[in-house]
Amino acid sequence: MILLTDDLRERLLANGRDRGADHVPVVKFFNPLGQGIWLASELDADGDTLFGLADLGFPELGSFSLEELASIVLPFGMGIERDILFTGDFPISVWAEAAREAGSIRAAERILYRAASPRRDGA
Repeated sequence: MILLTDDLRERLLANGRDRGADHVPVVKFFNPLGQGIWLASELDADGDTLFGLADLGFPELGSFSLEELASIVLPFGMGIERDILFTGDFPISVWAEAAREAGSIRAAERILYRAASPRRDGA
């Protein structure tokens, strides 16, 4: 799988040029066979260094390498994948706080989207 399309790369680079902002994550990468989720909101001009929220057992804001993600070889010849349905929707600070409180990005995702969705009981 292509981890970054040209459009995603351009959006990440644009965010990377605006360092002070609290950007919405542009892309979500995940390990399809286990632990590991990365939400990237910025890409440095070097084309490799991403900034965002990573969860390899506990969520942490910081930088990570696109090249390293792409080089991971999992069982059955699989690799890290991009969630093609991911939309971000919340600033990276909201994701980080929710993930820390919930204990993981996956748990935070359920909580954030449940809280943001309209109630179906008419209330």
